[in-house]
Amino acid sequence: MVLVFFAVTLFCILTNPEEALHLAETGLSLWFHRMIPTLLPFMILSGTMVRFGSCGKLARLLRPVLYPIFQVSDTCLYTILIGMLCGFPMGARTVADLMESGQLTREEGNYLLAFVNQIGPIYFCGYVLPLLSLSPAWPYLIGMYVIPLLYGAILRRTLYRHLPKKAAAPDAKKLSLPQALEESVTGAVTGILNLGGYMIFFQLFLLVPSLLSPGLLPLLAPWIEINGGLHTLGMLCPTYSLIMVVSGGACCLLQTYSCIRDTPCSLQSYLLHKLILTILTAVYYLFLPCL
Repeated sequence: MVLVFFAVTLFCILTNPEEALHLAETGLSLWFHRMIPTLLPFMILSGTMVRFGSCGKLARLLRPVLYPIFQVSDTCLYTILIGMLCGFPMGARTVADLMESGQLTREEGNYLLAFVNQIGPIYFCGYVLPLLSLSPAWPYLIGMYVIPLLYGAILRRTLYRHLPKKAAAPDAKKLSLPQALEESVTGAVTGILNLGGYMIFFQLFLLVPSLLSPGLLPLLAPWIEINGGLHTLGMLCPTYSLIMVVSGGACCLLQTYSCIRDTPCSLQSYLLHKLILTILTAVYYLFLPCL
């Protein structure tokens, strides 16, 4: 089945080179103008803090607010903060960096991935809400960020109630500041190039539904690649667009996999929790009077 799909995609590209070029240019433009400026600085900064061993110090500043809700170690609190503020896929990237340095366990990584890997507020408020002409912003911010945080708090007291409340003094690898910065820049540039490749690749996939079923393209596009999909869907169905932002589409899924593939974290667990979060947020948005 997969081979057939790739064969059909290749045929569509070869027979429609101009449209394929346009889609590839769209993916490249979205990556260059949106992903690099919004993600790369955070990836370098967070990676440096992790490798330098200072992420716990930042988390302690917000410990009085976050700890009563989640009751986890400072390292976990740091991941929650970065994942929510810096945006997808920084949640997954931070989990992977902390596990590589020995500061997170497998169970802590799976717990954090269940709710911290969300679209960033800068992207959400600066691109999604204006695109959909939705205001005021606060009801939609609740759906995008408060619901995942509440879900994380519930998971902590149920499925992950046995997680330690403090880190068990792991044998974490800490580097000097110049070494930490060098490794972070190298890793961040490699990571951002990888994510850009996924965006361009999945933009080309949009060529198949655009040729075979043009009428369904606006509905199918966000399932394939969320950035170009939202642009294609436009204001046709704001509620559907908001729900798809939560799920992220196939491209976001594989970008997350690219971040955690060298860790023992479970992709199946991530998918299950992402599905549950999408359903919960969909219920919220469907009953939101503002929509």
